[in-house]
Amino acid sequence: MTDQNCIFCKIIQKQIPSKTVAETDDILVIQDISPKAPIHYLIIPKKHIKDIQSLDDDCAPLAAKMLLMAKTLSNNLSGSRAFRLMVNNGADAGQSVFHLHYHFLSGKQMLEF
Repeated sequence: MTDQNCIFCKIIQKQIPSKTVAETDDILVIQDISPKAPIHYLIIPKKHIKDIQSLDDDCAPLAAKMLLMAKTLSNNLSGSRAFRLMVNNGADAGQSVFHLHYHFLSGKQMLEF
């Protein structure tokens, strides 16, 4: 399922270039084009899901795979394997692309919120 107007769906379909970090049948991980940390990846499900509120029980395996992808990414880090995983849900929370995605941030201390 895709949305023809969604930038992430277009990236998944290779209509828009991106720097791929990892890919599975269900998930694409790309570098963020406006990084907030030395390592800033976006973990994106290939299925178009607007946001967390749009998840249902059928999406539980995919949501789990997204979390496990964060673990895989952290295992590939050199040095500290610490990371921050963020998700914005809704415009008022800062979501600007309405296709569920996690921000994976690492490479520096992030003690403040």
